[in-house]
Amino acid sequence: MKHSSWIGWLLAVALIPTTVATAQPRTLVTSGEFKKIYDPGIGESSPWYINDHCFIRARDGQWHLFGITREEPAKPMEEISFAHATANSLTQAPWVKLPPALTVAREAPWREAHLWAPHVIFHDQRYYMFYCGGGITSNTNYQICLATSPDLKTWTRSPHNPLVVDGYDARDPYVLRVKDRWVMYYTANSQPQGGNHIVAYVTSQDLLTWTNRGVAFTDPSTGTWGGPTESPFVVPRGDAYYLFIGPRDNYDSTHVFVSKDPFHWRIENKVGDIPAHAAEVIQDTDGKWYVSRAGWGKGGVYLAPLTWHDTP
Repeated sequence: MKHSSWIGWLLAVALIPTTVATAQPRTLVTSGEFKKIYDPGIGESSPWYINDHCFIRARDGQWHLFGITREEPAKPMEEISFAHATANSLTQAPWVKLPPALTVAREAPWREAHLWAPHVIFHDQRYYMFYCGGGITSNTNYQICLATSPDLKTWTRSPHNPLVVDGYDARDPYVLRVKDRWVMYYTANSQPQGGNHIVAYVTSQDLLTWTNRGVAFTDPSTGTWGGPTESPFVVPRGDAYYLFIGPRDNYDSTHVFVSKDPFHWRIENKVGDIPAHAAEVIQDTDGKWYVSRAGWGKGGVYLAPLTWHDTP
């Protein structure tokens, strides 16, 4: 090939339109059919709802459910007690309704405005319930608090309350052990007065003192009350961490994101869309996985099988 022809060939190739393939995350988690397991309206004169909630299996093998509750219609600022129900097996229906686990304490020194989003873990022979107690003086300094119990029945508020103060409406705590520290994820905003909706986190060595605030997930949307980063739930699998947050596309939409860094997820790494509000992920004693859903106007709590399509 002559020199001039060779140059012309290179120029022609360079001008050919090309498409660069971009790898798209595949779906790594899906849910099956939801079935109702608990109705908080049992024994009441009108319908009741459960909103943000949690599950824990006690040392005696009994399952416990705690959650935001009150009669319909929804009045979040008047949610002042936590529902408590038990079952001998996770998929039992219906669960047994018990008296409220905790009732709002508006007096000093607690000064709680309401009770939102309980999350319970077991550590060092004691149960720890983390929850949102509302604003100290405004929505920009919402308090995340702690109550402890030896038996999941009698709860005592911690003298360390509030553990975390943040905004806007900092709420929905979820606590996970990550290597040598405890991590509390919660929903907030990039600035206490508003800004991007985020999943924030703080860390602790003793579950009482929480520091080193960081941002695990930033949504492009901005605002104050509500938002698409509520109800954070993190599941470790192999060398990956799955973040469940919602509502996203609509009230009953939880998106799942994957990352190998438990302190950072990116919006482009979405790997699942679960039709659930305030979703909780639970692994049963036989190894099977489930996801829950609840919310205003839903009449209770529902469970569905959860299927992982990854290779941990």
